[in-house]
Amino acid sequence: MSNKQMREKSGNMRKNVLRLAYKAGNKGAHIAPSLSMVEIMEVLFCEVMDHSKDLFVLSKGHGGLGYYCAMAEAGLISKEQLDTFEDNGGYFPGQPSRDEKNGVIFSSGSLGMGLSYAAGLAWAAKEKGEDRTIYTLIGDGELNEGSNWESAMLIPYKGLNNVVAIVDYNGMQSDGFSKDILQVDLASLWRACGWEVIECDGHDEEALLEAYNTKTEKPKAILAHTVKGKGVSFMENDRTWHHNHMSEEQYNDAIREVEDKLNQE
Repeated sequence: MSNKQMREKSGNMRKNVLRLAYKAGNKGAHIAPSLSMVEIMEVLFCEVMDHSKDLFVLSKGHGGLGYYCAMAEAGLISKEQLDTFEDNGGYFPGQPSRDEKNGVIFSSGSLGMGLSYAAGLAWAAKEKGEDRTIYTLIGDGELNEGSNWESAMLIPYKGLNNVVAIVDYNGMQSDGFSKDILQVDLASLWRACGWEVIECDGHDEEALLEAYNTKTEKPKAILAHTVKGKGVSFMENDRTWHHNHMSEEQYNDAIREVEDKLNQE
């Protein structure tokens, strides 16, 4: 797929995130965390994963809307299914709930658990001789939780090089900027645990594709540097949009901004 096509798919995802968040109304939606992960998910779901065997675990459950939009863009679910987001009795709640018929294999929302689950899936695959890769997307704020590092130590120790952990490194969490809450050198921590670490621009589809395709004998951690609320200027790096709802005017402004950028490319 060409770079232009990848950017178009990312733009479609970004518009769907906004559209469904607006549709959710006063229920609110985790808009900014979903916008920061758009390109990460577009490249993974549309370019990299073999959906017949590879598995995905969303650890940062508040990015569920971005996850669902990636599934739709990859043709794994229908637009009709996607449009049930946050509807009573719908397919897709605000945060993912395990439902294998829709491809969701892990219930998330309680943070810090996804890497542990990915470790179990990867270990089982190795034991069974299955050729599959387990991908998990983790928030950088979520890495404040110690359960991640238990798994980060275990995975290389057990030789589980079939794990790829992607960190949505947007430098923010619900309470503010990560550097003001708990500042750590994430790259050094992952390397100390025995991982191959690759850092890249998490909004550059080409850079992400290169990171995903880099071969290594170790489990791989991709630190994808992103902007929370990416693509909508009044949401970028503003923690009030971690979970919020848009007015009609804000929604129209946001969609216009995303479309204008697409038309310029």
